[in-house]
Amino acid sequence: MIVVLAKQASGDQIEAVAGRIRAEGLETRMLYGVEKTVIAVIGHRPPELLQQIQRMPGVETAMPVGAPYKLAAQRDGQARTSISVGGVTIGDGSVAVMAGPCTVESREQLLTTARHVAAQGAHILRGGAFKPRSSPYSFQGMGAEGLRLLEEAKALTGLPVITEILDPRQVEEVAGIADILQIGTRNAQNYPLLNEVGRLETPVLLKRGMGNTIEEWIMCAEYILAAGNPNVLLCERGIRTFETESRFTLDLNAVPLLRRATHLPIVVDPSQGTGKWHMVESMTLAAVAAGADGVLLEVHPSPDTALIDGAQSLSLEHFTQLMGKLVPMAQALGRPVPAAAAAVT
Repeated sequence: MIVVLAKQASGDQIEAVAGRIRAEGLETRMLYGVEKTVIAVIGHRPPELLQQIQRMPGVETAMPVGAPYKLAAQRDGQARTSISVGGVTIGDGSVAVMAGPCTVESREQLLTTARHVAAQGAHILRGGAFKPRSSPYSFQGMGAEGLRLLEEAKALTGLPVITEILDPRQVEEVAGIADILQIGTRNAQNYPLLNEVGRLETPVLLKRGMGNTIEEWIMCAEYILAAGNPNVLLCERGIRTFETESRFTLDLNAVPLLRRATHLPIVVDPSQGTGKWHMVESMTLAAVAAGADGVLLEVHPSPDTALIDGAQSLSLEHFTQLMGKLVPMAQALGRPVPAAAAAVT
């Protein structure tokens, strides 16, 4: 933090500001200029200190120097974090494919999709057992029965599972089956939930809040890291803007920005990000070209009859076509797509 003192600040005011900073256990370096005096602050400051100093007599402004997130920040010479899940590593330069239905609707729907995405080279099976909905009257998922079906699909295909968690009270139940816990956009700033999953070692995929800035999003990840869980993946899933032609605006700017700002793996969800199945292929390829470590795709055996998000779900055929383009494109960029470790039966 740097504190710029007003030109008319008295000696007593300057000393009061410096004393307040030192009271927090921080070091101060006084820089005396012709016009103004500046205090350079060294050490890890409490977040609220900045605003407190700004209100003190004699202070013109106070500003942070580094990012407010400490554990998520990318530092010079620091290796990027990679996370291993079920035989696939996310964040090592390769491209991981997570695919499956937005929501578990039935045993037949899930197992049909799971077999297909596994056969086409997906590495992780996605599927929602619990689903947050804008309307309380909409289908909310199969709940515990959906978790049981995901466990069956996992045993059938050999694919690890990612599923959404909505409530701190569900953590033990969901973490007992899921290999990755997904925090959705509506819960991105549910701090009790972030703290609770932070007490685990199970990887957490944190989706960007639909109205979050990059910094706000990383600060949400900081909650999980600060609680003790180092296995966090960031997922860009589109933000809400003035545009109405797509469901959201998929912010692929976020990928290179995050690669400079943080060491955490980056995943992109072009299904949620666009809301239109015919845009998913091009945005998936663009995400890989931008440097995403993985993609999260919605796939359904019959999108026309899907209970949730059929408009943005790829059919089995379209998923096959996408994988046929994704693998050679990634390889051309020096981004291998590992062979899936699934054993479909």
